[in-house]
Amino acid sequence: MHFLDSKKLGTLMRKELEARGASSESAQHVVASVIQSSLRGVDSHGINLFPHYCHAVEVGRVKGFPEFTWEQTAAATSRMDADHAFGHYSGAAAMDRAIAMASDSGVGTVSVSNSTHFGAAAYFGLRAAENDYVGFSFTNADALVKAHGAKEAFFGTNQICFTAPMMSEDPFCLDMATSMVSWNKVMNYRMSGTQMPSGWAFDADGVDVVDPDLAVSLSPAGSYKGFGLGMMVDILCSLLAGGKISKDLRPMYQPPLDNSKREIRHFFMAVDICRFTDLSMFKQQLQEMVARIRLLTPNDTEQPVMVAGDPEKSSKEHRLINGIPIGDQRFLEFLDISEKFETVLMS
Repeated sequence: MHFLDSKKLGTLMRKELEARGASSESAQHVVASVIQSSLRGVDSHGINLFPHYCHAVEVGRVKGFPEFTWEQTAAATSRMDADHAFGHYSGAAAMDRAIAMASDSGVGTVSVSNSTHFGAAAYFGLRAAENDYVGFSFTNADALVKAHGAKEAFFGTNQICFTAPMMSEDPFCLDMATSMVSWNKVMNYRMSGTQMPSGWAFDADGVDVVDPDLAVSLSPAGSYKGFGLGMMVDILCSLLAGGKISKDLRPMYQPPLDNSKREIRHFFMAVDICRFTDLSMFKQQLQEMVARIRLLTPNDTEQPVMVAGDPEKSSKEHRLINGIPIGDQRFLEFLDISEKFETVLMS
């Protein structure tokens, strides 16, 4: 295992993405998102995805220099055609528009069409909360989650993120797939050659498997409840945007990885807390709520009680000091890139 400095790695990744055909704005948001994810310990959506993103823009599946089209449908609602941009870039622009509308109208909502994989939903939710808004971000994805009671997949992992500002620490952040785990986590197990925990994934016959090479679908989080949440996300993202549902989307990894567009849809919302209550009081009350939860008696004295986002905050604190962990395969890939740009990767 190797450990890389996030700032050095980010600089190197931006250079490589731009060399592959991405605009500086596109590269900025892709790199900011994957670095943030890796720092927060969300390795399924972190730097391990970087080679895929490089290939996607190089072959034209993702447009490196997109031209966004906006339609303001009402004071608090907007539609965006992302022109097949990196979802990290289009999503950031959409959340910024939602925040601007919320500032004027109390709430802002944006439906995004013709986008691509947007990484971790937290990147956009935190964008709202760090500006003292409540944030929501959702995305559809290709069908990977086994339908409740069926053998095959129907909805994607269909992420949900909810964020809110706190008084004396980073915002509260619930970022979850509507499956037990993300597909990228299965891919990480494949890359490492290790078995997965039981209950994560199924084979083609709908049978639970621990061998990641046999996995073709994922378990919905919370059984039928998670499947219902996945449907909710598809309604918000796909149907409101008038686009394809998860079942009809082009898979992220299935060959050929050519210039065929994926047509991913997202949905974003920002809420101005001040339109409902005093901002400082809200942040203090949330801080106190979290503190009371953390003080509950743990079942295991060696495992403290946590709220959503606590493991990620702990990981970020640790990795900012010690670096982002990376396996041998990815390390060699980044080492090749650093030599290409004559950049010192390891100090």
